[in-house]
Amino acid sequence: MGMRQTSKDVKVVGLGQACVDYLGRVPAYPPEDGKVELTQLAIECGGPASTAMVTLAKLGVKGSFMGSVSDDYIGNRIIDNLIQHNIDITLLKVTPGYTSQFAFIAISPDGARTIFWHRGTVPPLSPSDVDLSLFPSARVLHLDGLMIEASMEAARQAKAREITVVIDAGTMREGSKELVSLVDILIASETFAEPLVGRDTDPRRALKALKSLGPRQVVITLGRRGSVGLDEEGVFYEQPAFPVDAVDTTGAGDVYHGAYIYSLLNGSSMAECMRFAAAAAALKCGYIGAQPGIPSLKEIEQLLAT
Repeated sequence: MGMRQTSKDVKVVGLGQACVDYLGRVPAYPPEDGKVELTQLAIECGGPASTAMVTLAKLGVKGSFMGSVSDDYIGNRIIDNLIQHNIDITLLKVTPGYTSQFAFIAISPDGARTIFWHRGTVPPLSPSDVDLSLFPSARVLHLDGLMIEASMEAARQAKAREITVVIDAGTMREGSKELVSLVDILIASETFAEPLVGRDTDPRRALKALKSLGPRQVVITLGRRGSVGLDEEGVFYEQPAFPVDAVDTTGAGDVYHGAYIYSLLNGSSMAECMRFAAAAAALKCGYIGAQPGIPSLKEIEQLLAT
């Protein structure tokens, strides 16, 4: 590696998954042992943390991505995509001779998706790979919670450096609760709270249960039903989804996270962050793949103005 350069202009560091998505549109989802013709096929980069970082890059915020890939076709495509978006990859670990993460996504006519994914055989980041001192101007650390040990180390370093920690929490896993206790802003999927409160629970109850784990702000994203939030003072927020003809919802949550962080960096209130993020996520759904539809600031502002 040689001497690692500090990157003074990096404002947000993302740690987590980057992958390549193979996306196929299907007229109807087939039964098991059935067969269906793909009406469209796209190959695009995705992954929760990396898509959030690309969102920030498109909004003009310099970021760095920490993750683990190999030197296969998929790994090289991921690296090229990050470089193309001017995202710092100082701490992207490349381990030759393994496979990188990919997913195959079947998209139904209403934009719903069924995802088959492979984590890859490449070893995950280890805590010793994490060094936030390389980013003296970083203000936010964004985690997607998959590489738990590296994420915990990054969160501890962020706390020591007074960097705000945001997490995209998709599925409650081993160590998730401990990680969430180190986080300032928890943005969770509906299913993340289920192990704590059960299914079909009132969102307010789910928000309170998640907030009791330690974060100061909690948001739960509810897909086409919008998002709900709970702030430091215990004030509850509801943000409806912006109406959109959904072509593909892949990456909508990841774009929501990136846009939320952008708004946060601009000093917006929680309600404003949620509204801005909802607009960005809605606009993304007009395109196939997690990243091609990421909107510009102008496009988001136009939607907010209407």
